[in-house]
Amino acid sequence: MAADQLLFSYGTLQNAEVQLDTFGRLLEGEDDFLPGFTVDYAEIEDHRIIEISGATVHPIVRATGNPLDKVHGIAIWVSEEELEAADEYEVTLYRRISARLTSGRTAWVYVGN
Repeated sequence: MAADQLLFSYGTLQNAEVQLDTFGRLLEGEDDFLPGFTVDYAEIEDHRIIEISGATVHPIVRATGNPLDKVHGIAIWVSEEELEAADEYEVTLYRRISARLTSGRTAWVYVGN
């Protein structure tokens, strides 16, 4: 299983319990920033996700278009299968986009719909 997809995580995907349930392993990441976005919060209603994450409110990023705004998170390498598992974990409030991080790398990130 080649970990060839870069995923930017700023929220619950950093939690050990969520990683073990979603990916079957703990992931290591490098600090990075997502420019042009700010963090908001969303109420989660999916009971399975609440049980896994232990939280009813999750962070969600929204584009501002202002390059001075930035969100701190970690860039983690995942396989295509793990990326699909992350898609299943994220509820319909989120959509996955490709974005350039402050480091210059391009990563997948879940943003608000």
